[in-house]
Amino acid sequence: MVKLIATDIDGTLLDDNRFISQKTRSIFSQLEIPVILISARMPSAMYYLQDALGRSGAPIICYNGALIKHQGHELYSLTIPFAIIKEVAQIGVAHNLHVSIYRDDEWFVTQVDKWTAREINNTRVQPIVQDLAMTLAQLERTQGAGGAHKIMYMGDKDDMDSAFAKANKALSKKLHLYRSKDTYTEISPAGISKSSALQLLLSTNFKRISIREVAAFGDNYNDIEMLRDAGYGVAVENARPEVKAVANDVTLHHKKDGVALWLEDNLLQ
Repeated sequence: MVKLIATDIDGTLLDDNRFISQKTRSIFSQLEIPVILISARMPSAMYYLQDALGRSGAPIICYNGALIKHQGHELYSLTIPFAIIKEVAQIGVAHNLHVSIYRDDEWFVTQVDKWTAREINNTRVQPIVQDLAMTLAQLERTQGAGGAHKIMYMGDKDDMDSAFAKANKALSKKLHLYRSKDTYTEISPAGISKSSALQLLLSTNFKRISIREVAAFGDNYNDIEMLRDAGYGVAVENARPEVKAVANDVTLHHKKDGVALWLEDNLLQ
């Protein structure tokens, strides 16, 4: 019996306008169980989607599990230490990549280039634009607030290949580096995952619900553990083959309301 829904956002829940479709909104409004959004996104890039689903105020799991928040309060946080932030940023710059640094609800970039513009369009969030040296100095000065929850490289594939190889060789024991696309690398603290964060949230906020009573939805490599561990792991049609391989079921493409239609068929019939 499904008692909680945990769903990825990009490539899983959103329509071709990168928003919540009317069909999805309608089906979620009929569900009487908790819904947890769980994503690589920052908090502000998730709140407006909660609003669209009618789920404002529910906990959210951000940065692939590095940050859990509930009604503005931090329930869990694991960050990349300052010394490692500096090293990661330097590798990105040396390979001509765009480097975004995220801490809680802060997003730091050096310029509004095509990569920044794409993320603004995708997430509806505005970054803090300043020199990298200024950002690093700010993070060093405010280390009491924690390091970075995520660093993201964006850039051409060849440059990304080289930077990823170097960063992975130097820092793989300290960080989790994940190629979400050929042109994107998301870098998080080691030891976090969507599955571990979800299980932590269940143990604190939903103590009567086990991971085996969760229906989890995803499409990409960072969803594999969550779909494998959940009682009902569901991949969308556009998911990577490795994700489908661990899923209990495969639903329609994210642009065809796959998550919502699976819920309608399995929970509302």
